[in-house]
Amino acid sequence: MPSLKAIRRRIVSVKSTAKITRAMKLVATARLRRAQERLVQLRPYAKRVNDMIVELAAGTDADAHALLAVRAPKRTLMLVLTSDRGLAGAFNSNVNKAAWNWVKANQGNREHIELRVVGKKGRDYFKARQAEVAHVYTDVLNNVTLERATGIGRELVAAYVDGKFDEVYIAYNQFKSAMTQIVQVERVLPLPPGGLDDGKGAAAEAMPTGIDTIFEPSKDAVLDSILPMSIDVHVYRCLLESVASEMGARMTAMEAATKNAGELLARITLVYNRARQSIITTELMEITSGAEALKG
Repeated sequence: MPSLKAIRRRIVSVKSTAKITRAMKLVATARLRRAQERLVQLRPYAKRVNDMIVELAAGTDADAHALLAVRAPKRTLMLVLTSDRGLAGAFNSNVNKAAWNWVKANQGNREHIELRVVGKKGRDYFKARQAEVAHVYTDVLNNVTLERATGIGRELVAAYVDGKFDEVYIAYNQFKSAMTQIVQVERVLPLPPGGLDDGKGAAAEAMPTGIDTIFEPSKDAVLDSILPMSIDVHVYRCLLESVASEMGARMTAMEAATKNAGELLARITLVYNRARQSIITTELMEITSGAEALKG
């Protein structure tokens, strides 16, 4: 049995760990609330932008715009959204596994699949599997801004328009609740006929075209402006979904860790009390035996 000193040291260590996990849970809860507020504010805007695209694209030739043109999928680019830190349950492993499974399932019918990864956890995961990672974006989920999302979105659009890739996918965690995140691997370019995902698990329905609409300066000009913007908005929404998912997963993981630390502390304290009681009993027996010996 360990000494009382070793057990006391273990008790102090577990208490310190419980304090850290409790503090991390509180921080994650506060950040989750802010991320949810931003996500709730963005979703209606993203849906309306998507509805406008569906309305504009209705009756338009797919070859009329570069972002609508469908090519044979020979070269694929995938953006994978992960975090820079761990201690978030299965948040990173789920999206990494989903992206890797998609790559393995499709690499046989494509000439080239390239990854661009947001977060150090994704970088480390794919590095161990010798996947082709062209670029890593770090320190993104810690402070998601529209400017950063726009920069990433425009890089994706440029890679597609220049003909370097025939399609662009994005893999991320879609936020449902603090305990539920759903991994999505969806195509963003070329734009699907029903538009992009609206954040609620379904793409927009095609809107009726019975109303004549006048576009100024022209329909092509409006498409040239709104289509790239829709990609920026979609990337921004996916980043916010990932932030909310990360904070929800971390809050749940830290709550479980704090609970486990409490249970472990109770067991160690019981062992400590038993060891202390055993030592006291042994000392009393020695004192009693010594007293009896002196009497004899």
